[in-house]
Amino acid sequence: MPNFGTNDVSVINTATDTVTATVPVGSGPIGVALTPDDSRAYVANSNANTVSVIDTSTNTVTGSPISVGSVPTVVAITPNGLRAYVTNRGDDTVSVIDTSTNTVAATITLTPGSVPTGVAITPNGLRAYVTNQGANTVSVIDTSTNTVIGAPIPVGIQPVDVAITPNGLRAYVTNATANTVSVIDTTTNTVIGAPIPVGAFPVDVAITPDGTRAYVANLGDDTVSVIDTSTNTVIGAPIPVGDEPNGVAITPDGTRAYVSNVSDGTVSVIDTSTNTVIGAPIPVGQFPQPAAIGTITEEDKTPTKLTLKAEKKKESKGKKKGLKLIAKLLTVEGEPVAGRTITFSTDSTTLCTDTTDAQGKATCEVRGKYKKDACFTATFAGDDTYLGSTATACVCSDKQNGKDEDEGKEGRRSGQQPTTSGVRDPILMPTAA
Repeated sequence: MPNFGTNDVSVINTATDTVTATVPVGSGPIGVALTPDDSRAYVANSNANTVSVIDTSTNTVTGSPISVGSVPTVVAITPNGLRAYVTNRGDDTVSVIDTSTNTVAATITLTPGSVPTGVAITPNGLRAYVTNQGANTVSVIDTSTNTVIGAPIPVGIQPVDVAITPNGLRAYVTNATANTVSVIDTTTNTVIGAPIPVGAFPVDVAITPDGTRAYVANLGDDTVSVIDTSTNTVIGAPIPVGDEPNGVAITPDGTRAYVSNVSDGTVSVIDTSTNTVIGAPIPVGQFPQPAAIGTITEEDKTPTKLTLKAEKKKESKGKKKGLKLIAKLLTVEGEPVAGRTITFSTDSTTLCTDTTDAQGKATCEVRGKYKKDACFTATFAGDDTYLGSTATACVCSDKQNGKDEDEGKEGRRSGQQPTTSGVRDPILMPTAA
C-alpha cells in the first residue's frame, strides 16, 4: 500500500492484518500494481515522475526508478505480465513499460485536458480503459498497437477510477463529483443503464473475483458502498470505515476488502460475507493510497536457520544466578537476519522476546532458579520475506564430585519446511506536500 505522505509502501500480512515491512520508494507514491505472478510491484511516484519496482520476495526496490510522464498516478499490468500501463495526469499521456527491461516502450498521447487518472486492463489483455478526470470521459486503448480506438466514452463528472469484471464484459467507473458509478458495456463501449447512486465523492472501485459485487470507496462520507453487479443496484447500508476512504482492494479469495483511509493513516478490513468491518484499523503510513493484494507463497521466502545457546550466569552479591539465552538468526548461506522478533520459551511458557541486531543476535535473561535438565526454545515465526525457524538448548545436570554442574548445550534447527496453508489525485487529497 503506497503512503503518499511518507514516500514508502506498507506491506500488510493479510493473515494477521499487521504491517510486516515498509519499503521506501520515490516521492509521492500514489498507485501500485502487482505482476500476475506477484513477484514485482510497480509503484507510481507522482511527485518524482517515476515508477519504482519492488521485488516482493525481499521487499526491496530493484533497479533505478523508471522515468515516465508528468504526475504518474495509476498503474495496471497486462495479464501476461509483459506491460505496465501508467496514467500521467500532468501531461495527458499513458506510459507503457516493458516489464522485461523496465524501460518505457511507448507513450500514448490523449486529448489535451483529459487528466488521465485511472486505468484497468481487460482480462484478455486486449484493451486498457482510462478514466479522463478532466474530460468526464473514458478512453479505450488497443494494447496491441498502443493507440486510442474510437471516441472517448462520456460518463459522469470527474471519473476517477475504473474496474473491469472478471468476464471482461463490464467496466465500472466512479464519478467523484456526481456521486455515481457508470457501467460500460465493453463489447460496444457504451454506457448501459442509469448511473448508480452511491456515497459522497466515490473515488475507487474494486470487483470481487467472482464478479458478483463491486465495492466503492466514498471519500466524502467515510463509507464503502456495495453494488450487486447482476442488478447494478446498491445492496445494504453503506459500510462505515475510516476517515476519507480513497481506495479499496479485495483479496484473491474474495473474503476480505481492504480500504485505505487517507486522512487517518489506517486501513479498514471488511468481511465481504457480512459487509462489516472486522478488527481494529491497521496503522500504516501517512496518506495511504489504494492497495494491491497478491499472494506470496512459502516457496518464495528465504529459508533461515536459528541457533540457541544457554549460558549459566554465576551468582553474585545481591543477584541470584540464572541463564542467558543467546539466539542467532541467519540465512542458510550464513548471512545475519536483523530486525526480526525472536520468542524465547520453556515448557510452552513464553519467557521473553527480543529483536535481532545487525549480527542477527537476540538474547533473553532467565533469572533465578531453573529446572535441572530444562530445555529452552527460541522461535522465529517467519514473515513475508523469511521462512520461520526454531532452535532448542537444554541445560543438563551432571553430578561430579558431589556437585551439580549445569552445561548449556547449543541446539539448532534450520528453516522450517513451507506449510500450505484511489484518491489517486493529489488535488482531491488533503494537502500534505
